[in-house]
Amino acid sequence: MTADPIADMLTRVRNAIQARHAKADVPASRLKTEIARILKEEGYILNYKLTEEGAKKYIRIYLKYTPTNQPVISKIERVSRPGCRVYAGSKEIKRVLGGLGINILTTPKGVMTGTAARKEGVGGEVLCQIW
Repeated sequence: MTADPIADMLTRVRNAIQARHAKADVPASRLKTEIARILKEEGYILNYKLTEEGAKKYIRIYLKYTPTNQPVISKIERVSRPGCRVYAGSKEIKRVLGGLGINILTTPKGVMTGTAARKEGVGGEVLCQIW
């Protein structure tokens, strides 16, 4: 078991993209399912679905590529880590790559992108950045 399951999820997706796989399987949790939902809503992945293999539950993430076989996600990185949490108020949420990428935050109103958190006027823990 890894100490940081979100970093494990991001690493599995990053490795699958580098190997040009069509999908990546990640052990399921509610938080990881919400991250996958946001990635789908923002157009970074094709789809995701919850699957079961025996007693274990997985999130199967279907990766998205351009017509020239380039991955849609060029970089995906963890911001807040177990040893160094990063929090931002609604006014301090930074834009990623001038608005071309997204932040994913956990807020009191749920998991959302940095743009949505700014609109709602809430801050929270910055989980990761994608562009």
